Amino acid sequence: MILGVIPARLNSTRFPNKVIFSLNGKTIVEHVYNKAIQSSLIDKLVVAVDSEKTEKLINCSNIMMTSDKHESGTDRVAEVANNYDCDIVVNIQGDEPGIDPKLIDQLISLFNDPDVKMASVASTDLDKNDLKNINVVKVNLDKDNNALSFVRNNIDRNKKYYRHIGIYAYRKNTLNLFTSLDQSDNEKKYSLEQLRALDNNIAIKLLISDFNHRSIDTKEDLKNYEN
Repeated sequence: MILGVIPARLNSTRFPNKVIFSLNGKTIVEHVYNKAIQSSLIDKLVVAVDSEKTEKLINCSNIMMTSDKHESGTDRVAEVANNYDCDIVVNIQGDEPGIDPKLIDQLISLFNDPDVKMASVASTDLDKNDLKNINVVKVNLDKDNNALSFVRNNIDRNKKYYRHIGIYAYRKNTLNLFTSLDQSDNEKKYSLEQLRALDNNIAIKLLISDFNHRSIDTKEDLKNYEN
């Protein structure tokens, strides 16, 4: 079984109450859910919330209350996953209302390779403003499209970067391993939890895409989605 989980933490640091902010008549997380539910490969889709306020305000058919003590969205995803007999778990960020269900399916298809344990998406849509924006995470890859590093700034001009899209997929045992590990020094320093995987020799395979939508990190980002 393939499980999709949308972690919906209420108190985002840069944009409080972001997931329940109204965008074109629906909360941001509802837009994500309505896109993700169109995936042809996800068998079950769950919104993982940490607040009764979120639970009451969003109109999604599958909602699970999770602990408010989690340090990351991935920990919240793992809590949900351990309630299901699933093989692959997809972590779909609650601030990606432009997510494409076909992109989700393409990401899941990477697991047809039994050597893939964890995967994400890298977009060729990266411009000069993105390179300067610390909210836009950049990734560079090896020849097999495995992540070498993720950065916010301090770009090495001798390397090729892609714009990282914040969607992850894991084999369930890899997800449980990941969440059992302590936060790495690099993860804490750069506020990038995927560095915990690299720092512990967990390879991250990247799907290369031309996906051009942006996540909503700040209220300023809403202008890209408002009608």
